[in-house]
Amino acid sequence: MSANRSGRAAPTPWTLVFLAWTIAAASTLGALFFGEVMHLPICVLCWYQRIFMFPLALILPLGLFPFDPKIVRYGLALAVPGTLVAVFHQLLVAGVIPESIKPCTQGVPCSQTVASWFGFVTIPLLSVVAFAVVVALLVAAHLRSSR
Repeated sequence: MSANRSGRAAPTPWTLVFLAWTIAAASTLGALFFGEVMHLPICVLCWYQRIFMFPLALILPLGLFPFDPKIVRYGLALAVPGTLVAVFHQLLVAGVIPESIKPCTQGVPCSQTVASWFGFVTIPLLSVVAFAVVVALLVAAHLRSSR
């Protein structure tokens, strides 16, 4: 580890990818818990977000032992579009995007809030945060490994 301006050791690319994997694994387990244990209904946009998040929990650790910097590229290929879907879903839930777009024509309406904590934390917001953190960690890992 190299030291940064504050004199603390900067995280290595391996550590950053490991943290991204931890977020992806926790998100995957959380999504499975909400759907399979709590039996919360799953909308179409939630399924798309799962399609992008679940493979991250499987492929990111493959690039850790031994560390392969190319794993960042593969992870970003899933995390960036996942972030876009999650942001779209959050904007739909928040009412910024009109329901008339109808991204969910079958099953649960995508604009429906099935769970809320503290009055503002929803499952789509958790997804936005998880994807954004994974993207930030993977970009930081790329920048550190390219030095």
